[in-house]
Amino acid sequence: MPRPPDPAKRRDLLGQVREYMIRNGLTDLSLRPLARALGTSDRMLLYYFGTKERMVAEALALDERRPLLRARSLLGAGDAPRDPAGLRGFMEEVWQQYSDPHLRAALPLYLEIMVTGVLRPDRYGPVMRDTLTEWKGLFTSVFREMGLPEERARMEAVLLVDASLGLVVGPAVDGDWDEADAAFRVLLDRLEPGWRAT
Repeated sequence: MPRPPDPAKRRDLLGQVREYMIRNGLTDLSLRPLARALGTSDRMLLYYFGTKERMVAEALALDERRPLLRARSLLGAGDAPRDPAGLRGFMEEVWQQYSDPHLRAALPLYLEIMVTGVLRPDRYGPVMRDTLTEWKGLFTSVFREMGLPEERARMEAVLLVDASLGLVVGPAVDGDWDEADAAFRVLLDRLEPGWRAT
């Protein structure tokens, strides 16, 4: 009977894979050069992860500083915002996480995954789709708890998530985070009145 994969070695490899992808991108990612860079073999990577796509998805999910991971833990801890002002403060905290240099360095990789997922949905489509679905589900629940009916809660969540994501894309391309910060505050000014139950 074959020995099961070593969890510590697997996690270490995932961290190395993630750092490699941040440095080199996804477009030309090939198992053999990756394995050489990590001091292992392509067969060993497949042994640990099964497929390249699964390895990429798991490596992306590894970062414990991801805004979604932090948001999920906060919103699921019973401390979810209860009113528009609380939600605005929460969103400002989430947005502030993008000032982390490590997260900013990883943004081009996430954008590459997003575009590749659109062009090749069979390979990486589920990675970003699942992330967006989870963000929207989290905020739909928050808006429902704030008294908004289901359909309106869902639309407010879509507006908030998709518009915020759009404001991350711009500075990831042009580097102007000051402008994006100002635009994010204006976005919240515009959206916050719609978060009140009538």
